[in-house]
Amino acid sequence: MRRRKNDHRRRARNGETAQHMSRHGADAPAHRLRIAVAVLVAASGAVEALSFTALDHVFAGVMTSNLAMLGMAAGRARGAQVTAALLALGGFAAGTAAGARVTRGGEGAQERWSAPVLYCLTGEILLLAAGAAVWGASGGMPGGTTRDVLQCGAAAAMGAQCAAMVAAGRAAAPTTYLTGTLATYIVRGPGSASACSGPWVPVRLAALVVGAAVAVILHRTAPPWAGLLPAVLVAVAVLTAIAPGYGSRQELLTRPGPLLRSRHAGHHHRGKRERPRGAR
Repeated sequence: MRRRKNDHRRRARNGETAQHMSRHGADAPAHRLRIAVAVLVAASGAVEALSFTALDHVFAGVMTSNLAMLGMAAGRARGAQVTAALLALGGFAAGTAAGARVTRGGEGAQERWSAPVLYCLTGEILLLAAGAAVWGASGGMPGGTTRDVLQCGAAAAMGAQCAAMVAAGRAAAPTTYLTGTLATYIVRGPGSASACSGPWVPVRLAALVVGAAVAVILHRTAPPWAGLLPAVLVAVAVLTAIAPGYGSRQELLTRPGPLLRSRHAGHHHRGKRERPRGAR
């Protein structure tokens, strides 16, 4: 009887431990995705900083501001600024449309980024890397047609990133435009479970500032290398999102293997054989 009680207590403790570890393992993928989203926000900040400071003072991913700039440039009859705003708007639209086509059918993943979302982000990395090569070849100071091409390409990359995050659904959050995120955070407060008002919102806002600051510092100290920063950050975000899950490792640790199962079976059979001896 005492042995049965001890076995029952041991199984109860093991069950509580497995439940606790599996619960933490289930939280790990979501935690990694939040980090990946924050890194994508930092990449957006870097792109916006380089776009505004070195590519005709327009943004790559904030189309509201570009529309306002388009209106101001048209009102002042400044053809160059009108062209820059139109290039940014056109590039963003093209990138978003392409990203939507790539991610079609991959929407709605709750705990991970689907393969189409990852394909879209990989395409963004390649586009940013090509832009970084052109940027470096120009010495970090592009002008004329090169500047226009880079502006359009940067906006296309931000459009693709937007499409990927929209397709990711609840497993993502806005990464290129944070005005609505900030407003929702202020209105609903930090205690809300919404992706636009949770405790990770300050992290994403800080990531935007840090990404922009690092890009400007690189542009000032090492101009040819500044264009590489956004591609590296997006690559880091993708690698973070697809990293092996903590939960799967914990499952292997808590699930009895063949050797352990055989030992438990052996104890069980020995217990059955020993009962008649005890009965005597």
